[in-house]
Amino acid sequence: MSNTNKKSKDPILSLLSGTVAGGVEGVVTYPTEYVKTRLQLQAGGKLQPGELKFTGPIDCLAKTVKTKGIGAIYTGVSALAIGNAAKAGVRFLTYDQIANALRDKDGKLSGIRSMLAGLGAGMTEAALVVTPSETIKTKMIHDRNSASPRYRGLIHGTRLIVAEEGLGGIYRGLGPVMARQGANSAVRFSCYSYFKSTLQSWRGKGDEPLPSTHTFAAGALAGIVTVYTTMPLDVVKTRMQGLDAKTLYKNSVDCLIQVVKQNGIFSLWKGTTPRLTRLIFSGGIVFTVYEKVYQGLEFVRS
Repeated sequence: MSNTNKKSKDPILSLLSGTVAGGVEGVVTYPTEYVKTRLQLQAGGKLQPGELKFTGPIDCLAKTVKTKGIGAIYTGVSALAIGNAAKAGVRFLTYDQIANALRDKDGKLSGIRSMLAGLGAGMTEAALVVTPSETIKTKMIHDRNSASPRYRGLIHGTRLIVAEEGLGGIYRGLGPVMARQGANSAVRFSCYSYFKSTLQSWRGKGDEPLPSTHTFAAGALAGIVTVYTTMPLDVVKTRMQGLDAKTLYKNSVDCLIQVVKQNGIFSLWKGTTPRLTRLIFSGGIVFTVYEKVYQGLEFVRS
């Protein structure tokens, strides 16, 4: 993914490596995703009956564990872990194939072309995987924290959502999800490519694979940039996927306007701390695991 990397990626190895990386990252970082989602569901200013009010990420974590047990912070983890594995597989496969097509005659990939490949990868994963998995996860978290929870688990919750709202119920917020994922991947991949190539230049070893610590650092830095540039899209996405979205908002633009009117412009960065924590680690984990699994699969195949 470096702009100096002339080697095209094998699609099968990209898919397998991305799937493993996504699954590992999803499980390890899920508590931060849970806290972020709970804080964002309150960004609209209206609580469900019996729902706790949180002042920040630590307060959210402490109150949730105290009132509902530590297992509560893993509510919806199965939906996210499965979705994360699938979306990372699709993301890396799509990115690598678009990047292969955009390389110049010398096999190099510029920063702009890397961003375009990331944009295409993000929008593809949003349409195929991310929207249904994150809608289900968000609805399960929202339901679990209401006065009378209805969903008994991933399968039961999904069946109820589809039965009551049709397939459109699990595709709630498709527009903002595609916008967020496209922006996420465009920023994340281009930043990762830049940081990775910079570290390779500092080491003076050309296209040789980086040590895991360097790969983790490049992925973590890419995650930091991604969080602050795409957070408003993430807040709108979460609000549009809540249980009360149909009655509160006409569309994503209306959601954005209402959230800003009720809570101010800075509410669009609600949940930044847990998301930042997650993406620092997820960026480091997913790129490191991807690179190592890909190298391992190449070695096994050769």
